[in-house]
Amino acid sequence: MSTSTTQPSNFLPAALDPEVGIPRLGLLSNGRTPAGRRSAGCGEIWRWRDFILAYKTLGVVFGGLVTSPLYVYPSMNLNSPTEEDYLGIYSIMFWTLTLIGVFKYVFIALNADDNGEGGTFALYSLLCRHINIGNLPSRNVNSSTGVLYSNRSMTSETRSKLGKFLEESITAKRILLFIAMLGMCMLIGDGILTPAISVLSAIDGLRGPFPSVSKSAVEAISAVVLLALFLLQKHGTARVSFLFSPIMGTWTLTTPIIGVYSFLRFYPSIFKAVSPHYIVHFFLRNRRKGWELLGGTVLCITGAEAMFADLGHFNKRSIQMACLLTIYPSLVLTYAGQTAYLIKHPLDHNDGFYKFVPHPVYWPMFVIATLAAIVASQSLISATFSVIKQSVTLDYFPRVKVVHTSKHKEGEVYSPETNYILMILCILVILGFGDGKNIGNAFGVVVIVVMLITTLLLTLVMIIIWRAPIYLVMLYFIPFFIMEGVYVSAVFTKIPEGGWFPFLVSIILAFMMFVWYYGRQRKIEYELRNKISIDSFNGLLSSLKIQRVPGLCFFYSNIQDGLTPLLGHYVRNMRSLHKVTIIVTFTYLLVPKVNPQERIAIWNLGIEGLYGCIIQYGYADSFNVEGDDYISTVINSLEELIRNNFDGWYPNSREEEISQLANAKVDGLVHVRGKTRFHVGIQTSLSDRILLGFYEFLHGNCRSALPSLAIPLQQIMEIGMLYNT
Repeated sequence: MSTSTTQPSNFLPAALDPEVGIPRLGLLSNGRTPAGRRSAGCGEIWRWRDFILAYKTLGVVFGGLVTSPLYVYPSMNLNSPTEEDYLGIYSIMFWTLTLIGVFKYVFIALNADDNGEGGTFALYSLLCRHINIGNLPSRNVNSSTGVLYSNRSMTSETRSKLGKFLEESITAKRILLFIAMLGMCMLIGDGILTPAISVLSAIDGLRGPFPSVSKSAVEAISAVVLLALFLLQKHGTARVSFLFSPIMGTWTLTTPIIGVYSFLRFYPSIFKAVSPHYIVHFFLRNRRKGWELLGGTVLCITGAEAMFADLGHFNKRSIQMACLLTIYPSLVLTYAGQTAYLIKHPLDHNDGFYKFVPHPVYWPMFVIATLAAIVASQSLISATFSVIKQSVTLDYFPRVKVVHTSKHKEGEVYSPETNYILMILCILVILGFGDGKNIGNAFGVVVIVVMLITTLLLTLVMIIIWRAPIYLVMLYFIPFFIMEGVYVSAVFTKIPEGGWFPFLVSIILAFMMFVWYYGRQRKIEYELRNKISIDSFNGLLSSLKIQRVPGLCFFYSNIQDGLTPLLGHYVRNMRSLHKVTIIVTFTYLLVPKVNPQERIAIWNLGIEGLYGCIIQYGYADSFNVEGDDYISTVINSLEELIRNNFDGWYPNSREEEISQLANAKVDGLVHVRGKTRFHVGIQTSLSDRILLGFYEFLHGNCRSALPSLAIPLQQIMEIGMLYNT
C-alpha cells in the first residue's frame, strides 16, 4: 500500500474526544533532530543567544525559587531561637540549595531531557520510549502505513534486568504510571499554593509600617490581587511578559545587595555556617524539634523543579547560566543577610524578610516584592496550563478546553476550566489557612514530594537508558534519596496542620488521571480484540449489499492496525457507506514535537473509496485549527497520494479518482464518531465496576472534541455502541 505525507497547516484538536482518536504512545523514527555542531564563526552568536535566554529565564523559570526568602523564615515554627540555631538553619539551607538545586538539577537532571523537554512526565516518556511500559497493547504500527514510531531500544540484548522486570510486571507498570501522574499533579498543587503564599507574604509587608492593618485585611487584599490575576489569564501574557524578566532581574539583584549590607552590619562571620558541623550540632541540640523544622527549611528550594520542568521553553545552557551566575548567588547572599539580621534580632523571624530590609528602601522593596510575587504566581499558573495541555493531548486527563493565547509562542496556553478551579482553590487557601505558616506546611509537601519522584524516575533513567555503572547510580541515588526522604518524613508531620490540602488535591487528581487512562486503555483493548480485517470488511460489504451513497465521510477511529468495530456496527445498521470514506486516527506520540514531514500519513485500504489516515502530534506541539483547514489538509494529502502513487487500484483512471473525490466533497461531508460506553454486568469485577463507573462519570461530563475543530454540528454524526467489560 502507498503512503503520502504532506506539509499540513498547524492544527490539532484542542481537546481530543476519546471517541475520535486515542493517543498512541511511541517514537518517531527521527524525533527532534539534534542540533548540529556549532561552527567557530557562529560561536559568539550562540553565546549571546544563551545570555539572552538566560536573562529571559528569570521571568519564567525561577520566579518561585528566587522569591522563596519572602516566606521561608516566617513559615518556621521557631521558639526562642539561639545564634547556634540560626547558624544551623542557614547551613541546612545552604547545602540544600547547593546539593539539590545545583548538583541534582543543574548538573544532572537537565541532562535527562526528552528531546528538549523536561519534567517528571518527560522522564516517564523517555522510559516509555526505551522499554515497553506504555500500558498500551499495541505500540508498533503496521509497517504498511508508513508511520514510523517503533521503539529503538526494545531488543532483548539491550534491555537491562530492571527494564525487563518493568516490562513484564503489570503492577510495576501501573505503579510507575501512577508515580509519574502524581508528580504532574503535585506540580498542579504547586500552581495552587505558589500564588497564595507568594502574594500573601508580599502584601503582608503592609503590616510593618501600619500595625493597625489586620491579618484579615492582608488576606482580603491578597485575594483581590489573585482574583484580578486569574481573571486576566484569558487575555494571555504576551502583552506584559516583556516586563517579567526586568521585574525578576531587579528582585534578584536588590535582595542580595540588601543581604550583603545586612550580614556586614550584623554578623560578618555568617559564612562560617557553611561548615556542615553546624548541621550536626543543630540536630544534636534540637533533636525532634530540629527534625520538624525541616518542614520549613525545605521551602528554600521551592521552584527548583521548574528548572527541569520548563526546559522545553529554553535550553539547558541558558538555565544553567542563569542559576549559577545569578539565582544561586542571590539566594545564598539573601539568606545570609536574613540570618545575620535574625541572629541579632532573634524574635523577628515571623517577619523575617521585611524586618531585615533597611527603612530607606522599605517601600521600593515592598513594590518590587509584590510585583515579583505576581510574576512568580504567573509562572506557576502558566506551567499548570502547560501540564494540563500535555495531559489532555496524551489522553491522561479528561478533556478540558485549551486555547492558545499567542500566535508567536506556542507554549502560551489558557484553559478556562483549569483557570477558574485554580482561582477558587487559591482564594480558599488564603481565606481558609490565612496564616503563612499553615500555607508553608502545605507547600512543603508539594515541594519535596515532586523532587523525590524526580529522583526515583531519574535513577531509572540512569540504569535503563544511560547504562551508568551501578556505583555511580548509587552515588546519586543514596544521598538524594536519604536527604529528600528525611525532608518527606518531616513535612508529613505537617499534614494535620495544612499539609493535607495539597496532598489530598494531588491524590484526587492523580486518581482521576489514572481512572481516565485506565478507561481509555480498556476501550482500546476491546477495539483491538474485535478489530475487523480488510478482507472481512470487504466480505461484509458484499454480503449485506451495502449501498455506496454520494458524499465524503470522515470516520474517526481509535486504532489503525485494522478497522474499528464501530465501522462494522455502523455499516450493519445503516446498510450504507459513503463513496469516499477516510478512516482518521489522531496519534499522539511520547515525543515533544513531530517532524512536519511525518505529520500526516494516508494510504489506500484496498477497497474502492476507502482510505486510512493517521495524523501525528507530540505532546508539546501547538494546535489551533479551523474545520475547513483541517478538511482541506487531509483532502490535499489524498489527492497527492492519488497523483503520485496511483498504480491502478481500480478500473477508474487517475483523473476519474480525483474527480470522484471532488464530487464527493461537493455532495456533502459528514464526520462520524463513536459514542461508546462500557456495559457493566453482573460478571464485572468489583474493581472494574468502581473504576469504569467513575470513568463513565468523567466521560459524560467532559468536553467534546469535534466542535473544537470548528466543524458545524449538522455535519457530526454519533454512533452509539456498548462495549463488554
